[in-house]
Amino acid sequence: PAPGMESLPEAVLIRILASIPAVELVLVCRLVCCQWKNLVDGAALWILKCQQEGLTRAESDAENWQNFYFLSKKRKNLIKNPCGEEDLEHWGEVESGGDGWKIEELPGDFGKEFPSEEVHKYFVTSYEWCRKAQVIDLKAEGYWEELMDTTQPRIMVRDWYAGRSDAGCLYELCVRLLSENEDVLAEYKSETVTIPQDNDASWTEISHTFSNYGPGVRFVRFEHGGQDTLFWKGWYGVRVTNSSVTVEP
Repeated sequence: PAPGMESLPEAVLIRILASIPAVELVLVCRLVCCQWKNLVDGAALWILKCQQEGLTRAESDAENWQNFYFLSKKRKNLIKNPCGEEDLEHWGEVESGGDGWKIEELPGDFGKEFPSEEVHKYFVTSYEWCRKAQVIDLKAEGYWEELMDTTQPRIMVRDWYAGRSDAGCLYELCVRLLSENEDVLAEYKSETVTIPQDNDASWTEISHTFSNYGPGVRFVRFEHGGQDTLFWKGWYGVRVTNSSVTVEP
């Protein structure tokens, strides 16, 4: 009988396996035999797939190349409607003081353009506290329980805020990592940022990275908001846009 694939040198077999879609490698190929299982569970195959698809990392950072591959392929902003293009869709209004939330076109009155040309709108608050929130279901987004509990990939949170140059305002950000039962496992809460009247209306980024947060994280709850400090009727409070939550490889 003709020799089978098991007779191929391991380096050749890895190159053949690297041409197969990643999900099939894990769900099908690793079940074929012990040799294939060891190759799929090993680093060499996934290093090659990362190289083929331009996914790079420092060798010294390598712990689990398979997880790095999947996390890199999945990386995206998990916040839906971050810039108000869909009005308030996907956002729950936790608090809607004054005249509530409003969406405006950049740069807005007494405002400045955003640093990225891809952002065209922002949310703006009123003369009493306005807060809005989103809860991200990590499992529904494809981040399986073993990955979150064992690898505990970094969770990066970013937000952008600005004031009008003719009005002072306040801004706050609060992000919580929640368990299946929505117990708080980790929390980041910014200070209350005060932007004075007669500011330059420039956009400021705020960010936080969660790491080593322990097992059990299933949801991310993102909440931000603010108000103006002059109590003018209308929408003179803090402006927010381009919010993001990403799970990093």
